Amino acid sequence: MTDHALRLLRQNPRLAELAAFPFNFDLARAAHGHVEEVRLASGGPLEVVAGDDTGGTYFVCADGSMLYADSEGGAGIIGSSADEALEIMIGLAEAEEEEESEDDEEECHQHPGLDEARAELRAALGFPERSTAELEAMRQAALLRTEPDFVLLNADEGCAYELLGPPGPPLWEPVLATGRADLALLRAGDRVAWDAVADDPVRRRLALRAAQFDRDEGDLELLRHLLRHETRSSMTDELRLGAVLVGLRGDVGDLSLLHEVRETDFDTACGLGGMPEPGADADALREWARELDELLFGADPSDEPVSTWTDLARDQGMTELARVPLIRELDAIFMDQGRLRRPGASRALTTAPLSALARDFEELGDLPQALRAQRLYAALQESAWDRVSARHTQARLEREAGQLPHAVRTLAAVREALATPGDESLRHWQQVNLGRFIAEEHYRLTRALADANLPEEARALLAAADAILGELWENASKGVRELAEETAARMREVG
Repeated sequence: MTDHALRLLRQNPRLAELAAFPFNFDLARAAHGHVEEVRLASGGPLEVVAGDDTGGTYFVCADGSMLYADSEGGAGIIGSSADEALEIMIGLAEAEEEEESEDDEEECHQHPGLDEARAELRAALGFPERSTAELEAMRQAALLRTEPDFVLLNADEGCAYELLGPPGPPLWEPVLATGRADLALLRAGDRVAWDAVADDPVRRRLALRAAQFDRDEGDLELLRHLLRHETRSSMTDELRLGAVLVGLRGDVGDLSLLHEVRETDFDTACGLGGMPEPGADADALREWARELDELLFGADPSDEPVSTWTDLARDQGMTELARVPLIRELDAIFMDQGRLRRPGASRALTTAPLSALARDFEELGDLPQALRAQRLYAALQESAWDRVSARHTQARLEREAGQLPHAVRTLAAVREALATPGDESLRHWQQVNLGRFIAEEHYRLTRALADANLPEEARALLAAADAILGELWENASKGVRELAEETAARMREVG
């Protein structure tokens, strides 16, 4: 990872001039920055090093990779280093086209001296002669590295730039790689590996997913082994999958195991409902498993919802691999809320995907994206109860993200909705946990304001918190009083 060529351009005005024209890599444009504030989704640093005459910007990332962002919302890695990016750009630069009108026809002319300029820059920067095909292959390899670590976001809105190059492999391939390797170990019959995989909840889930998409008649015993151990995690999608894969074999001797699994706890009893009773024949067992398989699973990984793979990526510590598709899914909803429309309903929206996205981002530690999802979720709620509940969560996320003024305004909207709800859904809020949660958030935000040296705002919110506490019924207020006393003591410290 070198920037030798970039240093030479900065030191030599003649070379910098050649890079700017005709190769459109202008160091002077770095002072202007990009057309909008941007950041990497990963949070990594970016250094603006040059620009071009179309409003595009060249950045150097923490590992030395060069990222190019155009002015139309596209971005991609164009070299694993500044040197590689410059070599590719100079080598692949096409002739500048000059439009001239003659007899109503446009003719394109190559920039005079382009080849000489290329030769001079290559020699001065130490670049070897490479074929166009080799340079194009280098560019494509660089562009494929953009996701997941170098996805560019609009800093204010949080939406992602589009990929400049082709998409990489489908998400499931890197996520499922460990599961495929473990499935091969299990099939090899190493009993130590059997226990190691089965005892690890993440490896176990991945191995079951690998078996879902690579089905083998000889897997029945290892599937039984994984299924028995998956009961430790209670009702999971992989538990149901394991039961389905075992049931598809049609061995009625497995009914006792399947019923034992179903009776693990209340959740598994509900999740594995409809299972044939002991004594049923093989056809009934296969039919039950086949129906669940067609409804929930199948043998094509591309048919799985993206959440399957983002959850498994997160559980393996592949944070960026999980984050990027979630951001793009949220972007798609912002661009077209019709994606939330319920099947068969012309106007009704189902907002559950937004709340799920907010939870996913929060689990990834990405509060800005969690807030994007939660704010839209709150804005789309129809009943007063749902709006208040959603805004309560929004205020908590804003507080945790350090956006205290936003959280204050959000709680003010909560209080306004409690006072004038507009429907009957909130008539008992003082008696239930929702009222307790709202009061608790008021006190927590009051303490955060005091800790941020905002005493006036803290005192105003404390008064609102005490008023809400005063409205709660006894059962709802019990868990709040200790927090209220601690907050009042903190306010006395502030004076």
